[in-house]
Amino acid sequence: MKTVQHFDKDRIEGIIRKCDICFVGVVDGDMPYVLPMNFGYKDNVIYLHSAPEGRIIDILNKNRNICVSFSTDNELVFQHPEVACSYRMKSKSVVAWGKVQFQEDFERKEEALNIIMQQYSDKEFKYSGPAIRNVKIWEIPVDKITCKEFGAPHEKYQGDDSVKRTF
Repeated sequence: MKTVQHFDKDRIEGIIRKCDICFVGVVDGDMPYVLPMNFGYKDNVIYLHSAPEGRIIDILNKNRNICVSFSTDNELVFQHPEVACSYRMKSKSVVAWGKVQFQEDFERKEEALNIIMQQYSDKEFKYSGPAIRNVKIWEIPVDKITCKEFGAPHEKYQGDDSVKRTF
């Protein structure tokens, strides 16, 4: 089994769409801080929401750089059940980097909430004025993105130019 790097936009977005949560990484001084969060994704922008105040907001007010990680199709696989080092986690992951922009415009906040909810439901939602005013909306235009499939079988990628094999 190989680790394969994907570059195809549709494949990358398909992995993101399959995820229920993302992991958001920031830097607090010289220490990393990572949180699991709900999210939405549209047109190369990741949308998050939170309380208007708290540790993560304090950190982001000092440093807007952010890393967001997605992982799906996680499965423990092995080549031999008695050989510990033959075990590995088969999965697909996307890692994205950007700078957080906080959205304050009422209509854009409502739109962002709809994008987030579309990740989880096909239903249409309505929001009260206080709900929209009292939520912090994060927009992260993606500056850089990588996508890898861990534990990909060799044969699947013979002749596929949209992937790069790594060892």
